[in-house]
Amino acid sequence: MSAAKKLYETQIKQTIKAELGYTNVMQVPRLEKVVINICVPEATQDSKKIQAAYDDLMLIAGQKPVITKAKNSIASFKLREGMNIGVKVTLRKDRMFEFIDRLVNIALPRVRDFRGLSKKSFDGNGNYSLGLKEQLIFPEINYDKVDKVRGMDITICSTARNDKDALALLKALNFPIQG
Repeated sequence: MSAAKKLYETQIKQTIKAELGYTNVMQVPRLEKVVINICVPEATQDSKKIQAAYDDLMLIAGQKPVITKAKNSIASFKLREGMNIGVKVTLRKDRMFEFIDRLVNIALPRVRDFRGLSKKSFDGNGNYSLGLKEQLIFPEINYDKVDKVRGMDITICSTARNDKDALALLKALNFPIQG
C-alpha cells in the first residue's frame, strides 16, 4: 500500500469527516481516478513524435497509455479525422495513489518558480485540473533521451459534491494549494 493511500485510510477520512460535519464515513470524498493527457500537435507532420510521448507517459504513469485520435478534420491545422494527436492514461486505485504521492512529494517541488497550485482550477463538481509545462520534473524521465519538452494535463477526479469538499481532500493529501 502506498504512503498516500495509507495516510488517507488511517487519518484523512476521520479528519475530513469531522471537519465537514459528515455523519457517515461513506460520505467522505475520495479519489476516483487521475487522467494524464499529453497532446502532440507536431504528430500531424511526423508520426514518430507520438511514440516519444507514448514512451514518456508510460514511464511516468507506470502503465500503457492510449493513443488519442482526432475526431474532426481541420484544414488550417493540416489535421485529418482519425490522425494520432496525443496520448492519455487513466490511473485508478493503487497506481493512482502512487502517482499522487510522486506528484506532490517529488515532481511539484521540482517545478521552476513554483508558488503553489491555484484554487481556481476546480470545475464545480469536485474535480481538479492542472497543467505542467515539462515532463522533465518527473525523475523517471531520462533527460538525455528527451527529444522535445512536452507539457501535460492532469485531472484529478473525486467523489466530492462541491469544490469546498474537494479542496479539503486535496489539502489533506498535502497538495500545495494557495490560500
